[in-house]
Amino acid sequence: MKKQNFRTLFLIIATFMYLLFGAAVFDALEAKTEEKNKDSLIAKESEIQEIYNISDEHMKELNMTILQLKPHKAGVQWKFAGSFYFCMTVITTIGYGHSAPRTTLGKLFCMLYALCGIPLNLVMFQSVGERLNVFMAFVVKRIKRLLGFHIDDVSHTELVMLGGFMSILATFLGALAFANFENWPFVDAYYYVFITLTTVGFGDYVALQKENALQEKPSYVAFSILYILIALVIVASVMNLLVLRLLTLNTEDERREQEENQLQQRNHSYEMNHLHDNDLERTFVDCNSHRNNFNRTVYSTEKDFRSFCTCSCLKKSSHNTRTTGNCVKYLHQNAIPNSLPLRHSEYNHFNDDDEMLVQFRESGRSSNRASI
Repeated sequence: MKKQNFRTLFLIIATFMYLLFGAAVFDALEAKTEEKNKDSLIAKESEIQEIYNISDEHMKELNMTILQLKPHKAGVQWKFAGSFYFCMTVITTIGYGHSAPRTTLGKLFCMLYALCGIPLNLVMFQSVGERLNVFMAFVVKRIKRLLGFHIDDVSHTELVMLGGFMSILATFLGALAFANFENWPFVDAYYYVFITLTTVGFGDYVALQKENALQEKPSYVAFSILYILIALVIVASVMNLLVLRLLTLNTEDERREQEENQLQQRNHSYEMNHLHDNDLERTFVDCNSHRNNFNRTVYSTEKDFRSFCTCSCLKKSSHNTRTTGNCVKYLHQNAIPNSLPLRHSEYNHFNDDDEMLVQFRESGRSSNRASI
């Protein structure tokens, strides 16, 4: 099996095991807390119903109203600033879920917009990420020259390490900024930045959703949009390097496999040529034994190779008698019993002509022997 197949199988198993590991950890960390919160909320709901004497039907209507009103409390979402923010979350596949189109035409346009925008965005990020990697390589090379390094070549590992450092710095600075603007704890702000830049986008934390920020804080809106796009480019450059490394490994394995196949083909051709040269070596068989075993069939090791007798022992004389002189039969060294049968009519035309015998002995190709 190819190395690529082993690597693919390993990645599939590793991904599945990673999913099992994550499920077990989240089950241990979140399950009990979820049950406690659920019991607490149900008890609080029952308490409110008893205090204000609200029926179950009215309570369901109240819950639905609160859920539908929640997005609108963050401010107007579908003016130009909010629509631009929404479009960015669509083509970057972040998808917070804080706002979504409600009209039929809006849903149809959203699907078409995502279908065209997501590939465009991916190609753009990849192209900009490549340019960023080239710029980082140039900067690292200049720094090495300034520091007096004799070798200023930039390795793939150095670029990955530098890109990883820039990604960590970008997430750290972004977490500080959003913690300041949104009044979030630093851990929650860092969590929001990480979930956003990895395009997971749970939607439990979304910026620009307080105090009508989309309309009243244009500078904060511009900062949020530019930060997300720039940070995504930095992360995309690192991902591009990692994917490029994986593709390089696959390409190297394929190239190595092709070289091995070519080497095996050359070795096989050499062996066939060696066997072909060995065909020139023939064994001499006495004509009497040949005549006694005339009905015996022999198998040749090569396809369409006929063993035959070149003498005139099978040729009828003018007196309708067979000659009994010694003859020579040329057989392949590796000939085994049960080959193609010798036919009297096929070889009656051979004679004792020395010139023909010499030409036949000097010929090294089985096709020439068959033509004779």
